[in-house]
Parts: sequence; structure tokens; C-alpha cells
Amino acid sequence: MCALRLLSETVPFVTGKTFARKYIALGRIVTHWEDVIGSRMAKIAQPLKIHYRKPSQTGQKQKDKKGEATLDIAVSSADSVLLSMQKGLILERINQLFGHNWITDIRFVHTAPAAPEKTTRTPKRSPALLNEEDKKYIAETLEEIEDPDIKRRLESFGTAILQDKKQ
Repeated sequence: MCALRLLSETVPFVTGKTFARKYIALGRIVTHWEDVIGSRMAKIAQPLKIHYRKPSQTGQKQKDKKGEATLDIAVSSADSVLLSMQKGLILERINQLFGHNWITDIRFVHTAPAAPEKTTRTPKRSPALLNEEDKKYIAETLEEIEDPDIKRRLESFGTAILQDKKQ
């Protein structure tokens, strides 16, 4: 005779293997997502979840028909049009990587468009001021140049180089 057990102890034991397979399956897709869809598309679309359905009973034996799995992919509405054209290719790649007919359908779930990546810009530093010694050095170096336009440009260039060295 069996002793009574708490339901909270038996449910994880009974359902553990089933749920583990589902979450491992989604984990495998997430970790290999860039291989499946490509690096460019992986930035605009992310796998959300997998829906499992039991096989429909249409007179065939249960052994002959396998359950269906639908992959939900989060994507902006504009990008969903682009990806819907490649739906067959994505299904083929998933099933090639993970097994024949593992995922039977793809559904695109519309999300807000991804915000452009923010780049962190370093604020421009104000140029370091040159002391009298540096100004004198530049003037002496350019003393023999006769063309005033070239002399002015070289003076500006020399000033920029010395300012960079000081920063």
C-alpha cells in the first residue's frame, strides 16, 4: 500500500521530463538562433516560445502522426513581411539543425520596432592651449616658408599635433 504524498512533491516528478524537453528545445533554438536565421536577421527577430499541439485525430493512428510544434518569433511588423517570405527557408534550417519536422510552423508575433542602438560618444575635449614656448617653436619652424596660405595651414596643423600630444 502506498503512503499519501503531497501533490507538490509528485507533480514535478511526473511532469519534469515533459517540461524539461520543451524548455531545452527552446533553449537550443535560442542558443543557435544566429546559425538558423543569419546574423543580420538575428538582430531584428527573436524566438519567443514553442507551442506544442497533440496530433489531430482524422482517422489515422496516433503512431503515424506526430504532434505539431509552432515557433513564435518576435519581430516588428515591417520586418515580419520580410521574414514571411523566408518562412520556408527558416523552417528548413531549423529542422536541418535539430531534426526532421521538429518545428512544423512559424508564427510571427508583432512587437514594437527595435530602437536603434545608442552609441556612446566621447564628448569633445576642448583643445589644450599652447604655451608661449610651443608657439615660438612652430613660428621658428615655419619661418622660411614664403607662401602665406601654406604657412597658415602648416601652423594650424602643427598646433593641432602639439595639442593632441598634450591631451
